[in-house]
Amino acid sequence: MSAILPCIVDHLVVGATSLERGCTFVADLLGERPVSGGVHPHMGTHNALLSLGGSVYLEVIAIDPQGKAPAGPRWFSLDNEQTRATLANSPRLLTWVASTTQITALSQLTAYRGCEAKPMSRAHLKWQFAFTADGNCLAGGLLPHVIQWQGPAHPSDSLPPSDCMLTGLQGVSPDAHAINRTLGQMALSDTIRCKPSHTPGTALSALIDTPRGSVRL
Repeated sequence: MSAILPCIVDHLVVGATSLERGCTFVADLLGERPVSGGVHPHMGTHNALLSLGGSVYLEVIAIDPQGKAPAGPRWFSLDNEQTRATLANSPRLLTWVASTTQITALSQLTAYRGCEAKPMSRAHLKWQFAFTADGNCLAGGLLPHVIQWQGPAHPSDSLPPSDCMLTGLQGVSPDAHAINRTLGQMALSDTIRCKPSHTPGTALSALIDTPRGSVRL
């Protein structure tokens, strides 16, 4: 299958009720603590980052208690009541982000037709980000949000090296066939394979090599 919107893995997104709680969760699990990233003024969020090898990284994201409420829903399902209830119990992997150089082709994918690419920035970083209308993750987090970085700057450039490396993503969903078809159209079939489930609900996990061995996030 030829890719309509060729993408590569950019980063994982771990949601938390606070950055401190999210960073402690990651440090306890992976043995490496994320470093401070910055704030997203238009979203009312802030983050911390951890390198996962090469240009791939992990982002811990939380609502910024000092930030202003955005005009619309926050990204990554952070305003979703069910997500908030889940994060109140523990930080968790919400979804992932794939980067492309052809974000204008996004509307050709059925799963992304309700998305709108908007300009975003944080400090010296600039990018286009494909938002869902309700701010929720796509396919329960199994389909990635799409990003196109503007210019040469990338968050991984300034991250300290870590001993953690992403080795794969796995998903389970009743809609596995449709999800896998979309992933194929994005050249991401070798990155994540979604297995069918006969029960409601979806599940996303990441396999990460760490000094403690392989860890499932």
